[in-house]
Amino acid sequence: MLTEAEHSVVEDPSPTAPSGEIGSLPKPAQAQKLGFWQQVGEDIDCVFDRDPAARNRWEVICTYPGIHALFLHRIAHRLWKRRWFFLARLLSFFARSFTLIEIHPAAQIGRRFFIDHGCGVVIGETAEIGDDVTLYHGVTLGGTSWDKGKRHPTLENGVIVGTGAKILGPVRIGHGSRIGANAVVIQDVAPEMTVVGIPGRAVIPPHQRHIPAHGIDLDHHLMPDPVGRAIERLLHRIQDLEAQVAHLNKEREQARQEQVKSGSEYP
Repeated sequence: MLTEAEHSVVEDPSPTAPSGEIGSLPKPAQAQKLGFWQQVGEDIDCVFDRDPAARNRWEVICTYPGIHALFLHRIAHRLWKRRWFFLARLLSFFARSFTLIEIHPAAQIGRRFFIDHGCGVVIGETAEIGDDVTLYHGVTLGGTSWDKGKRHPTLENGVIVGTGAKILGPVRIGHGSRIGANAVVIQDVAPEMTVVGIPGRAVIPPHQRHIPAHGIDLDHHLMPDPVGRAIERLLHRIQDLEAQVAHLNKEREQARQEQVKSGSEYP
C-alpha cells in the first residue's frame, strides 16, 4: 500500500484539508525509502509491463505524455508539501498545457503509476492513488462536493481504470479492481471486482478473473455486458414459452382429432 517514505504524500497534501482524512491508505510498519530518481526510474520501467508498444527507455522518456505529467507532478507535489503553493500550481498548469493531463499538485500518487495515452485525464486535489495503478485516457477522478475536505476517490493498489471512466466523490476502489471503459462509479468497490455501466455495477467476482503471474490484470477489454445478458435471457425465455405454447397447441389439435373420430362433439 502507500507509504510515507516511498512517495512522501501523506503528511499535508492540502492547506485546507482536515487532518485524519488524507493519507487513509494503510501503510506498512517499515517503509523502504526511495529517492526521487529511483521513483522516476520505477515509473519508467513499469511502462514495459503494461504497454507492449514500448520499445526502449528513451522512447518512453521522450514520447509518453503520462511519464512527463507524472514527473512534473512529483516535483509539484514536493513544492506543495513545502507550502510553495503558487509554484506548485504553476508547474501543474504547465504540465496540463504540455501533456493534456491535469493532476492537482496535492494529489497523492504511489509507486509505478502509469497513465496510458493520457489525453483528458483529470486527478483532483484530494485523490489518493496506490501502487501499480493504471489509468487510460479520458479518466476523471473527480469530486462531487464543494467542501474543502476529502472529496475525491481513493484507488488502492493494482487498480485499472478503463478509457473514459469517471470515479466521482470520496469513494474507495478496492485493490486489484477493474473499472470498465466509460463507467461512472459513485459508490465504493470491493477488492478485485470488475465494474461496468452507468452507474457502475460490480459484475465479475474475483474467482472468475484471470490474474497473471505479475499480478496486473490488463484484460480490461474483456468486460461483460449485463444489459446484453439480460436481453439474451429474455430471448431464451421467449423461445421456451413459444415451445410450450406449440406443444400445447399440438396436444389440443390431437385431442380435437380424437374427438372427431369418436363422433363426439369437440367443444
